[in-house]
Parts: sequence; structure tokens; C-alpha cells
Amino acid sequence: MQVIQLNIYPLKSARGIPLPAASIDARGLGGDRRMMLTGPDGHFVTQRELPELARLTALPASSHLMLRLDDGREMMVAPPHPDRRMDVAVWKSIVSAAVADESVNARLSEWFGRELKLVFFDGAAHRTASAEWAGPETPVAFADGYQVLVTTTGSLRALNADMETHGEGTVGMERFRPNIVVDCDEAWAEDGWTAIEIAGLRLDLVKPCSRCVITTQDQQTGSREGASPMPAMGRLRMSADRRVPGPLFGWNAVPRGDGKIALGDAVTVVDTRPEGWAIKQR
Repeated sequence: MQVIQLNIYPLKSARGIPLPAASIDARGLGGDRRMMLTGPDGHFVTQRELPELARLTALPASSHLMLRLDDGREMMVAPPHPDRRMDVAVWKSIVSAAVADESVNARLSEWFGRELKLVFFDGAAHRTASAEWAGPETPVAFADGYQVLVTTTGSLRALNADMETHGEGTVGMERFRPNIVVDCDEAWAEDGWTAIEIAGLRLDLVKPCSRCVITTQDQQTGSREGASPMPAMGRLRMSADRRVPGPLFGWNAVPRGDGKIALGDAVTVVDTRPEGWAIKQR
């Protein structure tokens, strides 16, 4: 098995950026989900309620951030002042984040037709993943809950095969917004992996990922009019464990060290979960 895709999402819920290689530390892939949009109350905003975020690309550079819509509108954003802060919410987590200049927020609000603020997970921000699943004090930025999302090609093939059998078309891996995609022939093999190793770095697969409406959206346009993997996930991947309800695809992983990984790196299973994960039988 090997790494076949690496992706980061610098701005939570905006377009992904494929990479040939990536640094990785306790927070996950370098630059992943370090920025986020919120409403005026600080509650996080994603494609769930604003599908048009799929049209936005965030390109960080050393001295600025470039934000670009697919219609050609763009703006350069200076680093935020560290003293300009607000408390923001990602699910039940409250994080002190740096806030972009009001001119930036006004322009974003104009682009998307609702009041928005751009916030940054900077050096003064602090958040940890669930200790129940990830262990104590594992740092995470603005991801939904965990540091890295791992998916496999074998599982996508199985999902698409079921979709085609039912006349539902097919979808690409981008619908699931993974960080690391492993080329693996066996469908759902990841259910049996407790830990993998890539380039000498251990990643513990701690919790399967329950999926939401974002998987039904085209990741270039935000449209929900095309093929949807939800019915197939309902047939194949409904969790039978009440701790993680709903349809499952991919696993949340926690890095246990620092390093660098690249496309083509070998993926080795170093610890297994023989019982797998309980899936409802049709």
C-alpha cells in the first residue's frame, strides 16, 4: 500500500489543495484548517449551510493570504493582529482566534451575501481533540474533531460499484475531503487498522468518520444536483455502534510524532483491530 493523495484545506470548508508532500505534526498536516469563517456570533460556518464555500480557494503565502473565488474575484489578506481576537465555536469547542481586518470581513460578507468573519488559528489559540478517542492533550486546529482524515481507494471503489448498480452514478474522493488517501485493494480494510506507519511516523486510527450533507455537494461548485453517495453509504456503511451514529466513510487519525510524508510513501499497518467496526446488516 502507498500514499496516493495528500490534501490540505487551509480554510475550513473551502477548496482542498493537493500536495506532493506535506509536513505533519501533532496538529496534523502543516497548514490544514488554520483558518475558518464564522458568523458574527463566532459560530463556525461550513458548506453544510453555505455550499458556495466550495467555490473559494485560500492560498497561504509567507507574507499574506490570497482568497480567490472561481468567478475571478480575489483579495490579498494581511496576517491578523494577534491582539484582535474573538472566541469562536467549532461544535462544542471554544477557541480564542485572531480576527481579520474589518475590510476583509466586509468583502467576504459581500461575496457570500451574509455577515461573515475570517478567523485564524494562531500561536495563541488552543484546542484539543476528544480525550475519549484521541487520548489526553492531542492538539487540533479548526478541523471538525480530529487531526487527520484517512481514506482508501478500495473503499471508494466499493461505494461507487454499489452506486452504479443502483443507477446512481459515481463520485470522486474529493467528496470526502480526506487528508491522506491510501491506495489499497481491499474495501473497508481500514476498519481493522488501529495504527499505520508512513515514512516512520505512526498514525493511530481512533474513530470512524460519520458523514454529512457535504458529501452530496460538488466540490467545485457546491451544487447538490449531481450524484450523491448518501444512499449507498446507507446501504453499506451504517454504523451499528451508537457512539458514532450514521453513515461512515474514512477514519480519523492522530499523528504520534512529527515528520514529512509524500506521495508514493509506503503505508504499513502496525497494529490491528481484529473486530473491525460494527456495521448494520441489510
